[in-house]
Amino acid sequence: MAATAEMIIDDFPPGRCMPVPAVGTQPGTGAMPAALHGRLLNVSRMATIGEMAAGVAHELNQPLTAIANYAQACERLLARPPSDIEEVREALRQITVQTTRAADILRRLRALARSQRAEHAPASVNALVAELRELVQTDAVLHGVELKFDLAPDLPEVPVDSGQIQQALMNLVRNSLDALAGWRRAGAHITIRTALSAQGDVELSVTDNGPGVSAEAMQRIFDPFFSTKENGTGLGLAITHSIGRAHGGTVGYRSNVPNGACFYMLLPIERD
Repeated sequence: MAATAEMIIDDFPPGRCMPVPAVGTQPGTGAMPAALHGRLLNVSRMATIGEMAAGVAHELNQPLTAIANYAQACERLLARPPSDIEEVREALRQITVQTTRAADILRRLRALARSQRAEHAPASVNALVAELRELVQTDAVLHGVELKFDLAPDLPEVPVDSGQIQQALMNLVRNSLDALAGWRRAGAHITIRTALSAQGDVELSVTDNGPGVSAEAMQRIFDPFFSTKENGTGLGLAITHSIGRAHGGTVGYRSNVPNGACFYMLLPIERD
C-alpha cells in the first residue's frame, strides 16, 4: 500500500518516526510493504474495536445482567419451601443460554482482533455480514442511528479472507457513524446492502444519509492518514481500499440521493 511523505509511529522512543516508503521504491522482494500493510491492518482493526468499546460493553452487559437475575431467582426458589424444581431447572437453563451468548460475543471479538495470515476461501458475504450484525447494531443504537440491512438472496460465494472483509465492513460502518455524529439530524440511518453488480461481482456497500463527502475531500479520501475528523487516524478507508485491491476487487464512493454517502466494495466471484 503506497503512502506519500507520510509517517507512521512504530515502537520507537518519543520523537523518532519511521518514514513509510512507497511501494516499488525500495529494493528486494517487496516484503516491507506487505509487512507494513499487515501492521496497519492490525492497527486499524484494534482502533475500530476500541471505538466500538461502548457498544461491546452494552452488549455484554445484557447477558451478564440476565445471568445475575436468573441466579438470584434460583436462590429465591430454593429458599422457598417446597422448592419448584421445574422453575429452578428453567432458570438454570436460561443461565446456560446467556452464558453461551456472552461467550459468543467474546469469541467474535477475539476473531476480529486476532492477527492471522490472510487466507482466501469461498465464503458467503451475507453470512459474514450476519456474524457482525449484533455488534454493529448495538454500536448504531448507541449513536442514535437506525441500522438497516438489505441483503440480496442467493448470492454466489466469493474467495475472500473473511476477517479482512469483516474489518472492511466495520471500517465503513464506523465511517458512516462518524459522519452522522457530526451531521446530527433526525432520522439518521445506515444501510448495509449486498447485491450482484452488472459485471457479475458481489457488491457490499454501506450507505448513510449524512452530509456526504466534499469535492475537496474526495481527492484524498482513500489516502493513508488522511482524515476529515479532528482525531481521526486516517486508516479506516485506506485499509478498506487496500483490502479490496488485495482481493482483486475495488472500493469506491458514490453520492447517495438526495444526500449522504455510499462506499462500496466489489468482490470478483473468481480471482484472476
